[in-house]
Amino acid sequence: MTNNQVGIYHRTVDYALDILEQFNGNVGEFNLTELSNNLNINKNTVFRILTTLEFGRYISKNTHNAGYRLGPKAVAHGQTFKNQMALLRKAKPIIEELVNTCNESSFVAIQKNFQIIFLDTVETNHAVRVVPRLGVQLPLHCTAAGKLLLAYMSEWEQEKYLSSHELKRYTPNTITDKDILRNHLSRVAELGYAASNEELDSGVRCVSAPVRDYKRRFIGAVSISGPSMRFSVKRIALELIPLVRKAAEDISLSHGFPREPVASCLPDITFDSVINFGISDSY
Repeated sequence: MTNNQVGIYHRTVDYALDILEQFNGNVGEFNLTELSNNLNINKNTVFRILTTLEFGRYISKNTHNAGYRLGPKAVAHGQTFKNQMALLRKAKPIIEELVNTCNESSFVAIQKNFQIIFLDTVETNHAVRVVPRLGVQLPLHCTAAGKLLLAYMSEWEQEKYLSSHELKRYTPNTITDKDILRNHLSRVAELGYAASNEELDSGVRCVSAPVRDYKRRFIGAVSISGPSMRFSVKRIALELIPLVRKAAEDISLSHGFPREPVASCLPDITFDSVINFGISDSY
């Protein structure tokens, strides 16, 4: 541990993590004495931490034998991690093929707490590229993957988000008017893909398509991102959007999403549909 880390180290939090790590699958339940002995922490401290974890539903107490086991919140986080790993495992070869085809960086993203997080990326070999922000929480209203999430929300969820979140301006192209964003999201839902035109970072464009599971739930997104000078309207319409939609469909099928019949296919991609996202050529 460095000197800087010592200043922010919190022993009680460390103890809480040590307690949770005791439930590693070998033993399902511990009593207070066992946890105290295993960790060499006095019983009063262990009891206070267990009470806090129980209140937060990370630990459950067995009222019959006073034993402690993992609570529903901890189990839910574990399942979330498993789902994310399954998404990454199935998506990796598909986005590798995607990047081999278009030679632009591709990302797999999920949403958490009304924000987008990029979990994995395959990078282009171009010298000029978008630097991946893996693990960083990014806003919904100015990212292609984030706008997909908003578009596929129920009307109630979407309004809840819009009423409780500021549409912060990051660039001159960021949509900050809620009525304009509502109309934009309706267009995203209709077309089945989203585009970001220098809305989070100047000089960067992105296209994204949704990944869904066997229950048709939105579980993530695949994006292709790069410098605007390489993302012309013609290339976006004719090459990049078809590729990202195909990649997202392949990942969705691997999660049990039913293949759509021809009659219900999404609208064709046209120059007008791309221009309606505010994208035009000026390079």
